[in-house]
Order: sequence, then structure tokens, then C-alpha cells
Amino acid sequence: MQINEQKVALVSGANTGVGFQIAKALADNGYTVYAGSRDLQKGETAVAEIGSLAKAIQLDITDSDSINAAVIKIQSEFGYLTLLVNNAAISTAGNSGRTMEEVLGAQRASIVPINELKTVWETNVFGTLAITQAFLPLLKNASAARIVTVSSALGSLGINSNPENPYRSAFDAAYGASKTALNGIFLSLAIELENTGIKVHLVSPGFTATALNNFQGTDTVEEGSIEPIRVALTEDLPTGSFTGPANFSGKDNILPW
Repeated sequence: MQINEQKVALVSGANTGVGFQIAKALADNGYTVYAGSRDLQKGETAVAEIGSLAKAIQLDITDSDSINAAVIKIQSEFGYLTLLVNNAAISTAGNSGRTMEEVLGAQRASIVPINELKTVWETNVFGTLAITQAFLPLLKNASAARIVTVSSALGSLGINSNPENPYRSAFDAAYGASKTALNGIFLSLAIELENTGIKVHLVSPGFTATALNNFQGTDTVEEGSIEPIRVALTEDLPTGSFTGPANFSGKDNILPW
């Protein structure tokens, strides 16, 4: 590939929330952006707002056929992928309509239904790795590729093992621990790929008001998208980074694993 190749990005879960904001920022900065959405019609609606550089693509990261179809489409249209943004996630598989506090209470390790835990991990951990594995050949075809995975400070063992952390009671076995597992897998991937030129980054949006927390987060979607957008657009960050919002992180926005 040529150094001046058109930059091509795929953002999963791009039809709403932080994923939408990332996709829009990438398009505004000249990327051709594939906006992944389980519901293609919702993706088309999002793309109409993002702009002409965006393309809707049906994508369910728990469905291998959907993933493979997305790979084939991008392969046929570009033959490479510059940036993969793993944003799609779920916070619960239990009954809808519950408050964030009710969800967290029901997802404590001592009582969480194993089938519900498996469903959350199927998306947040296994689905995220599955789509990454599927797109690695196209990432390797780009001149300088990156993988940005939206994680959460809630998954930090360093933060949650600190008794002085006032939010540690929110570290549940389904969502919070899925982000811990996600961090571990993608740190492993960063180490594996560190000599290939493909960079791997993890980033926390902070406590953002999205459907993941019944819109009870303290930050707006725009505020929560600041750090993920920065990481998605920055090409010279050291690989293997885990960062978060400036008001919640250490030097250079670094979060403890």
C-alpha cells in the first residue's frame, strides 16, 4: 500500500452514542468510515447524518456470517482497513427497563445468572475478539493500521482493588469484569502485534450517559467521546495504551490496568 492511501475505518456500534460520535469525527477528518450497525436501517439513518464519506454496513459481532460478509464487502471495495474501532457492547442480558442500580445489583458475582453473564461476555469479549481476528488480514494490508477498542475504567483491577475508590461497588461480574477480560485479551494482542506495525489501544469514555447505563451517566455523549476520538485520530500513540478522560486519569491520560 502507498503511504498516501485513503484512510478506511470500520466502527462497530456506530449508529448511536459514542460509536456514532467516533464515526462522525473520523469522517470529518477525511476517513472513509464504515458505520457498523446490527440494524442496517439504523445504520443508514446514522450515515445520512455523518456525511458522504460514511457507508452503512450491517454488522452483528456475535454473528460469524455477519462478520464475514462485512470483511468481504470491505475487501472488495478497498482491500485493506486502516482503523478498526471496536465499540459495540452491551451491559446486561437481563430484563429491560431496570435502573442502573438494579442491573448492577443483579449482576453481582454471587447471584448473576450464568446464562446472562455468558451473553454479555459473548458480545463484549468473544464478539470483539472475533471481529478483530476476522479483520486482521485487511489491517495487515494497510500501510499503518490501528485497532482502537472502547473499554471502561470500570474494568480496571488497579482502580477497583483500591478501597478508597467510591465506585468500586459498581464492579460487577457481567459488564465490569467483561471489560477486565477485554483489556487482558487486547493487551495480549498488542504484545503479539508490536513488531508488525499494527498498533492496539484501549480507551475508556468515562461515565457517559448512554443506553449501557440507562442514560444515568454523569457525562454527555459528546464529553464521553472526547478521549475515544482523540485516540482514534492519533496515529503516534505507543501501542498497548489504556487511557481515559483527562479528569479521571494520570499523566498522558493513562489508566491503571
